[in-house]
Amino acid sequence: MKKINIIVAFGKDRIIGKNNDLVWKGVPGDLKRFKEITTGHPIIMGRKTFESIGNKPLSNRINIVITRNPELKIEGCVVCSSLEEAIKKASDIDEQIFIIGGGQIYKQAINLTDRLYITLIDAEADGNVLFPDYSMFTKIISCENMPSTEKFPHTYKFLILEK
Repeated sequence: MKKINIIVAFGKDRIIGKNNDLVWKGVPGDLKRFKEITTGHPIIMGRKTFESIGNKPLSNRINIVITRNPELKIEGCVVCSSLEEAIKKASDIDEQIFIIGGGQIYKQAINLTDRLYITLIDAEADGNVLFPDYSMFTKIISCENMPSTEKFPHTYKFLILEK
C-alpha cells in the first residue's frame, strides 16, 4: 500500500521559501537527513523546486517534476502535468513516495499525505511561501531536539508526524 510522505523544513511561522529559494539553509544535519530519508524512493516536486535545486535530478531517486508545460522534457526526470499523475507514476515504482516541494505542491498534497518529516526551527523567517496548515497531523512518531550551534543560532527539532 502506498504511503505519501512530505519532507519539509520551516520555522514557527511555517515559512518555507522566498523568491523560489529555501529560507532555511545550513541547518545542521538537515540535508543529510533529507538524503537518508528519500534515497531509493521516488520524489515529487514542482518545476520551480526542480529549478531551485540546480536544474538536475537528485541522485539515487526517481525524480518526478510537475509542470503545466506539456512540452517540457527534463533529462533524468519523469515529467507529469498534475499531482495525481505524479503520485500514480510514483506508486507504480515504490510504496514510499516523498513530496519535496514547493508551496503549491505541498498545498495540493497535504490532505493526501500520511506522514510528515519536518525540520522545525525555533525561529521565524522572512519569506513569501508558507507551508499549509498541518494541524490534522497530531500523532508524534518521533521528535529529536537539536541544539543551536555557533554556525546555526537556533534550536530545532526533527519531527515525524502522522494523522
